[in-house]
Amino acid sequence: MSKIEQTVEVPHLGGSTVGYTFARPYDPALPTLVLINSYTTSAELYRPQFADPALGSAVNLLALEPYGHGRTRASYRHFTYWDSAVANLQALAALGIDETFVLGTSQGGWVAVRMALLAPDTVKGLITLGTSMDSESRRSRDLGCWDGIGFNTPLIDDLADPVGEDWVVPDELVDGVFETALGGVAGEEREFWLTAYRANYSGDAGRRRLRLSTVNLRDRDGLHGRLDEISCPVLWLHGTADQVYSVPNAQEEIRMFTGSPEARLEIIEGGQHFLSASNPDEVDSAAIEFVKRWV
Repeated sequence: MSKIEQTVEVPHLGGSTVGYTFARPYDPALPTLVLINSYTTSAELYRPQFADPALGSAVNLLALEPYGHGRTRASYRHFTYWDSAVANLQALAALGIDETFVLGTSQGGWVAVRMALLAPDTVKGLITLGTSMDSESRRSRDLGCWDGIGFNTPLIDDLADPVGEDWVVPDELVDGVFETALGGVAGEEREFWLTAYRANYSGDAGRRRLRLSTVNLRDRDGLHGRLDEISCPVLWLHGTADQVYSVPNAQEEIRMFTGSPEARLEIIEGGQHFLSASNPDEVDSAAIEFVKRWV
């Protein structure tokens, strides 16, 4: 059965439209697993998960796109990751979903954690992939993570000026994201993402969304002082080939979830930063096991 791609209206940020994708019609008898995508991608990041019959029969798969990404739009001009967490919770309420597990890749991981902090009765478990709970700090870089400030600042500067409606995101930016996140993509997969990015980031409104998404990535607040308030179980999956956030960082941060009934880190050998795309079999089987254990 084909995916169900729609939008839902929520009141946050002056009224917003949130893009969502179900793998199939919602089944209230099944637990729901929310999927939150990584920087500049969309719900399409989770095509491998939507195509997995085992995962699709175990849970309702529901991808929610953060502000600045995919089909999600706000009336107000600025937003943060906290805003995306609030909008996601409002979207769940609008869809009639009272409880859920949340899986997030990279930025999706820290949006997921923000959702659990804001609504612990709604979020019953967290699965974070290739993420970090810190700001782009000196501590993070000392543990082998990327220089997010150095990486993002030139792009923020390049996107500062208004552009015409014929502007589309440069191919080299898309290639750079996937080189960093997956070691590169080629052929049909590269063409798929070039087309998706051009649709999502075109014209001056697209430039603004892309720039603000990059500002958020660079300038976000860290969560270290809040992680002890997470009360649900946490499964953190991290790849050894992740070029953005390091295994030593994950090993240190997983210990900060002191209020969780279980906070566990699993290392995926050879796994890339966009782990759900590079290692879908390992991610999907781990997600099924986690949800069945904690439902």
